[in-house]
Amino acid sequence: MTHPPSDENFTDTARDAGAIAALRDLDSAEATRWLDALTVEFAASAAELDRGPHFPYANLARLRRAGLLSLTVPRALGGHEATLPQTLKVVRAVARGEPSTALILLMQCLYHLRLQANPNWPAELRVRFAKEAVEHGALINSLRVEPELGSPSRGGLPATVGRLDGDHWVLNGSKLYSTGSPGLTWFAVWGRTDEASPRVGTWLVRRGTPGVRFGAPWNHLGMRATGSHEVIFENVRVPAGLAVDLQPPGPGAGTDPITSMWMSVLLPAIYDGVARAARDWFVGWVARRVPSGLGAPLSSLDGFQQTAGRIDALLLSNRLLLDSAAAGGVTPAEAPAIKYLVSRNAIDTVALTLEASSNPGLSRDNPLERHHRDVLCSRIHTPQNDVVLGNLGRAAYAAAL
Repeated sequence: MTHPPSDENFTDTARDAGAIAALRDLDSAEATRWLDALTVEFAASAAELDRGPHFPYANLARLRRAGLLSLTVPRALGGHEATLPQTLKVVRAVARGEPSTALILLMQCLYHLRLQANPNWPAELRVRFAKEAVEHGALINSLRVEPELGSPSRGGLPATVGRLDGDHWVLNGSKLYSTGSPGLTWFAVWGRTDEASPRVGTWLVRRGTPGVRFGAPWNHLGMRATGSHEVIFENVRVPAGLAVDLQPPGPGAGTDPITSMWMSVLLPAIYDGVARAARDWFVGWVARRVPSGLGAPLSSLDGFQQTAGRIDALLLSNRLLLDSAAAGGVTPAEAPAIKYLVSRNAIDTVALTLEASSNPGLSRDNPLERHHRDVLCSRIHTPQNDVVLGNLGRAAYAAAL
């Protein structure tokens, strides 16, 4: 595959007045209808995006025109200031149509969720980045994973290094799994200083800055349209004021409880959306499939009825888990279990549709095999299953003592 030009981005300022009006109250029936139509629209191009793979520029431009790239920006700065249940509603709709787009949107939402409360960013910089999201749909995401380090959640210092040179930092390093990289306006690069006692923090690098280039392309089994390429930084000069959150490394630098709760709800919601898309295709296929030897739809058979029942029971469980967690029905300590349970149910749902549909389900002419590849990616997001289950188990034994 080829990478897009570095200056390709959302540069126009067009707005969809109808969408903005419909989404003014995200809890309204009008917003629900608009989001349902968006699901259908995104689903129509999902197979082509996966097949390329291509980056979902058009989908993200659609979200930008509707004002949804500033979903969690405070109202005082022009955003929606959406609650977790409202953000869940939007992410579900996007994911059911095209999950890679949903993941990019989710990363944007999480970044802006807590930005204005971060004391380690200068106030004027926080306002600037919020307004760029509102007015231009500027996308931002954290680039943290490195070839040698692996997932930062497992500990360790980054190999990406910033060296202060006058009024600029000179940044060198590379990042993997950089979700949304072809369309990002800002790379929020996690690195360390070259000081004797290094500090870790974030260097804000605008796309198109000299020295930024793409390395290994994203070529995974599923979620192929996320553009999660390797991004390489070679002697990139970053203004001193765009290095933020520099502090000594330590346990205090982890994700805060509010962001962790949102992640634990919204990440699995993407894969629940994939499972629901798989369910919809399967039920429609079974209802229309009339084998000549049967003379009636497959849906008339008890086995297919029970399979659909098992699928809908799993998805009911997911809906209740996600809605309860979004409404505050679980504690921060319990939240990672939501990610584990919903993701497992989503994988099981798609597995049931594959088993029952046989060869048609595995055909690349149908969407089910793509849904299967996409849903398996739920396992790789932090926190991984071993961490979730280990923490729950240790808590159980500690409570018994």
